[in-house]
This record gives sequence, structure tokens and C-alpha cells, in this order.
Amino acid sequence: MKILGVIPARGGSKRLKDKNIKSLASKPLIQYTIEAALASTLLSKVIVSTDSQLIADMAKKMGAEIPFIRPEELAGDLSGSFEVMEHALDFFNKKGEHFDMIVMLQPTSPLRIAQDIDEAIQSIIDSDFLAAVTVCKTEHSPLWMNTLPQNHSMKDFLSHIELKHTRSQDLPDYYRLNGAVYVANTNYYLENKGFFGEKTKAYIMPQERSIDIDSELDFLQTENILKNRS
Repeated sequence: MKILGVIPARGGSKRLKDKNIKSLASKPLIQYTIEAALASTLLSKVIVSTDSQLIADMAKKMGAEIPFIRPEELAGDLSGSFEVMEHALDFFNKKGEHFDMIVMLQPTSPLRIAQDIDEAIQSIIDSDFLAAVTVCKTEHSPLWMNTLPQNHSMKDFLSHIELKHTRSQDLPDYYRLNGAVYVANTNYYLENKGFFGEKTKAYIMPQERSIDIDSELDFLQTENILKNRS
């Protein structure tokens, strides 16, 4: 079975400047994902899809393949992940190289390890599902959350009266997308134009490997975790 691992890494970033190559505990952010992907025992090929020559040069030195520089029309703020992944598949199809499965690994999940990648892939192989998306338990139950009116009144904040006297540990478990691993049968992915569909399952990851970096605070928190690991 041929499985393509794609690391999408755009050059620009509005919220956190140059975040994909920003130094995190002495390594560029993207290096953590490249290392995890290369350590996977199930990925047949690991590529970085980027519009940045700087990222391409750095990723190549880290061991990833850079088969192309992403075209300008797929490098803007409105470019979707499906178009980026489809472009990678089309590139290889035109060369006569076909993949049974495709895996998207975002650089913003540096705590994800090779085991998470392989187990997410294996969870499809061992089941009737055709795609898997990683999730983790939410840090706080959404049942304790609500919007606020203009005057910030808490009068109707807990709309379910029974919640007022419910302990947090007695609430049901909720899960969130953690952005770490997306995997799918290639045909299923193309037919659904993405990883989500009737034959998509959740693969549960631990919270401690589920940070998705989107802000300076996320960066600082992740750096602290990495420093304490060593």
C-alpha cells in the first residue's frame, strides 16, 4: 500500500509571522513534523508543499522531499487544504505515481509523534472506515460555556438548570479536532473533497500531544513542554 504524507507549509502567516520556520526550543517549527513523518513506518513518501523557497530549502535539508514549489494561486489566505492536497496528488498522477492513501500533517502540531501517525493510518486499515481525523478530549466542557449579552448578565448563562448543581467530572466527555493527523483513502478523499464524510472515524490522541499552534501563547506553552521533555 502506497501512502503519501503531505506537510502543507505556506510562507506567509498573519497571526504569527513566519510561524512554520519560527524557532521552537532550538528547532524550526516545521522540523518536528518532518521528523515525525520520516520516523513513520507506514508513510511511503513525505513531501512538503510550500510556496516559499526558503521553507523548501530548509525542509529539504531536514530530509523531506520538495517535488515542486506550490503555484501562486494556492498560496493565498483563501487557499483551501483540499486544493493543496489535490494539487500534490495530481502532480504525482501525471508522473504515473499513484497513492492508495493520503495523509495531511500540519506543521502547527509539533508534539505529534510518529506513533500517532501510524496508529491513525492503521485504524483505517483495520476497520471499515475510509478516513480518520485526530481528536482529543476538550480541556473544558462546552456545557459550561455560553455567549454573553451586552450587559454581561449571567442570568441565562447556564441554560440547562440541572447543570447548576452538576460537578464537572460528572459531565459527558466532549472532543475537539486537534489538527494533528488527517488520513484517508485517496479515492474517498477526492470524492468527498476532504477528509470528512460518512466513512470518517475519530482517532483519539492524548491532550499533551494535541496543541495546535496559532498564537504566541501556544508557542510559549509548547516550548515549555518540549524543554521539560528533555
